[in-house]
Amino acid sequence: MGTTLPHIPAKRYFTIGEVAELCGVKPHVLRYWEQEFTQLRPMKRRGNRRYYQHHEVLMIRRIRDLLYDQGFTISGARNRLQELTHLERDNSVALEDDSPDVLGAELADPSAMAVRNDKVLDFAAVRQELLEIKALLS
Repeated sequence: MGTTLPHIPAKRYFTIGEVAELCGVKPHVLRYWEQEFTQLRPMKRRGNRRYYQHHEVLMIRRIRDLLYDQGFTISGARNRLQELTHLERDNSVALEDDSPDVLGAELADPSAMAVRNDKVLDFAAVRQELLEIKALLS
């Protein structure tokens, strides 16, 4: 299908009709996906109206890609989403678990740069920004 989807506006909540347009699926499909994918839990207000948040719109786009573009079944897409969620969680834990000794040694050398989880950390830039913040607070 490979169609380009519209840009997601900077809003806090989206109605089911807006999400349907942003993700290129019909509203009844979104309601069905809520039953099949436990990660998809829009907030419900008066009259059972659904309000989706930005992260849920992104998840719906990911589900749509898995089902329509990559050819996964509902069950396969559910499993793949769980795998991706675990991978993202593991990556964020790995970033938080940096040992203070290593991090301290890298910060001691302002020219130090490190690559962690495919992200380049420029410690000199971080150090400079912290010094600027400190000067502002003094």
